[in-house]
Amino acid sequence: MADVETTPVKLARKDFMSDQEVRWCPGCGDYGILQAAQMTLAELGAKAEDQVFISGIGCAARFPYYMNVYGLHGIHGRAPAIATGVAVARPDLHVWVIGGDGDMFSIGGNHTIHALRRNVDLNVLMLNNQIYGLTKGQYSPTSELGKISKSTPFGSVDTPFNPISVALGAEATFVARTHDMDRNHMMAMFKRAYEHRGSAFVEVYQNCNVFNDGAFEGITAKDKRSSMLIPLEHGKPIRFGVDAEQGVMLNEYGEAKVVDIADVGEDRLLVHDETRADPTVAFALSRLSTGPSMPTPMGVFRAVERPHYGQMVQQQLMEASEAGPGDLRRLIESAPVWEINAN
Repeated sequence: MADVETTPVKLARKDFMSDQEVRWCPGCGDYGILQAAQMTLAELGAKAEDQVFISGIGCAARFPYYMNVYGLHGIHGRAPAIATGVAVARPDLHVWVIGGDGDMFSIGGNHTIHALRRNVDLNVLMLNNQIYGLTKGQYSPTSELGKISKSTPFGSVDTPFNPISVALGAEATFVARTHDMDRNHMMAMFKRAYEHRGSAFVEVYQNCNVFNDGAFEGITAKDKRSSMLIPLEHGKPIRFGVDAEQGVMLNEYGEAKVVDIADVGEDRLLVHDETRADPTVAFALSRLSTGPSMPTPMGVFRAVERPHYGQMVQQQLMEASEAGPGDLRRLIESAPVWEINAN
């Protein structure tokens, strides 16, 4: 019998939309992020049955309900830990972790850091709106100093986390930033995360129009982007501005600084290299802005390769088994009774 040629099925966003009513506040940035994620998977031709979305608690954590894939809505801050188990037990799946700045950098901070440190094969989308939205407007670990909120009526005295710096400090092998006002850029970052093997961390600036409206408007509004967003493009000098008149260079201390190209010359500009094994320069770029009120890098900060956690676990199983290759999945699915030192 002759082989029958099959035409690949072309997918659309609707193939990844669940039958659940999407329920966020009208105007919330999460709508655009959800749409970008669904469109990304469709364009990649991803199999829905190979995707798992895992979340904790918070507005962003409703993501799994709205994706027509496998999903789990876990408890506060524990999504990276749950996802680690899934990724190690089922290395054939694409595991996504969805959380907000409170969920992933407050109660879940420890889990987030160690999942990245271990280089677990996860795609982490951290939706940062610099506020607790679900619990009605308390300051979060990424809120700016002096933030007046329901829990800090006199202004926050906490120094905020810089999520990109934290991810780089934890040695995440893929680190990127995007924002909810640019669907094409979000999709490009999500695709890169999907294709990366190991810990992929993507920070998404997301507007909470009820409790922290306009937090990023100073850099993401259309009339501000050319002068306030610094595109990171691998292999190219870092420059930006309405007429690309500004750029980024490293000073004598290794700090990244914004400069006028006319003053320093184009040959002084930093050429972006996302594949540098040492994260020092990427970290310097992450410190270029102290908040969304000054020129801010957008794009991929780091993309390097090293064996991921699941690979190394499987290798240990192979080496440790005296009776033949180990099988983690068989062990997990075995009966809940076993003998120890039976002889």
